[in-house]
Amino acid sequence: MAKVEVQIPGPLRVHTNQQTKVEASGSNVSEVLANLAEQYPGLKSQLYEADGSVRRFINLFVNGEDVRGKQGLDTPVNDGDKIGILPAMAGGAELTPEQVRRYHRHIIMPEIGSKGQRRLINSKVLIIGAGGLGSPAALYLAAAGVGTIGIVDFDVVEISNLHRQILHGDADLGRPKVDSAADAIHRVNPTVNVVKHNEPLTSENAREIIRQYDVVINGSDNFPTRYLVNDVSYWEGKPLVDGSIMRFDGQVTVYAPGYGCYRDLFPTPPPPGSVPSCAEAGVLGVMCGIIGSIQAMEAIKLIVGIGEPLIGRMLIVDALNTEFRELKLRKDPNCPVCGEHPTITEPIDYVEFCGVPHETALIG
Repeated sequence: MAKVEVQIPGPLRVHTNQQTKVEASGSNVSEVLANLAEQYPGLKSQLYEADGSVRRFINLFVNGEDVRGKQGLDTPVNDGDKIGILPAMAGGAELTPEQVRRYHRHIIMPEIGSKGQRRLINSKVLIIGAGGLGSPAALYLAAAGVGTIGIVDFDVVEISNLHRQILHGDADLGRPKVDSAADAIHRVNPTVNVVKHNEPLTSENAREIIRQYDVVINGSDNFPTRYLVNDVSYWEGKPLVDGSIMRFDGQVTVYAPGYGCYRDLFPTPPPPGSVPSCAEAGVLGVMCGIIGSIQAMEAIKLIVGIGEPLIGRMLIVDALNTEFRELKLRKDPNCPVCGEHPTITEPIDYVEFCGVPHETALIG
């Protein structure tokens, strides 16, 4: 089996932890692609049709030469060869005049440009929870031009939400949050496709929902959902931008497949009833804006392929003292989900509860 370098195009790097070049093995192009999809599960649906054939708009090159002029997928490879993947739709259509006007301040930034803006327009982001964190994240992603935003929430708007959940207002009291969220998003950017998942996220539907998106933002306010989203995002090969808040404190990090997950820090949730509820803990509304906006920023970086996402790092925000600290996260080889010998391989519906000690983790 030869070891080769696979060059990953920008639109697919969200599935390779933003790596532009990865190593894979095989005796021919077909075997290399299969090995690549095994290493990075998120790539599978991008490279293959449902029947297992390579998607017709994917072009492949070995050392700069199109395999269609060689032996196709049976083209042999040797150690050190370079395989290039070129999606036929790479770059997408040119921006319309309206899009150029709307996103002009993005386009003039060299880090984004028209190519990066097209990636945003063609991207799909799933937001778990239309609450405190999901609100600013959704609005800023919509304003940035993310083409499809999915919202998972089955709650209705209550007056106690309004001090922090800026997707909703007095006129929305009693409405499903996904409905008022969609209205708010469309007021900011009517071109965004909002997908409303007005249902609880469970072990039955989590994989089906999450696999449809490129990036997942976790703004959930309970630990059963937080663990479920973590596990399924890892299994589906989706980068997870995780945020949490309590009182004046916040945390943000990015869990990317191959670089650990939430269970590296907290392998199992604490027992129900062991700590005060979310409502008793309290949260400063402005904290939601700070953490949710950072989550939106991290998602944009992942989609466009710029900067250094918070992978392997956790940003800690202490608003009361206006302090920002960074912690280095360690991948636990004994993690029950992403470790060397995983013991959790199927989604779990934990008993509903809320809150853990402040020293352990925060809530969304």
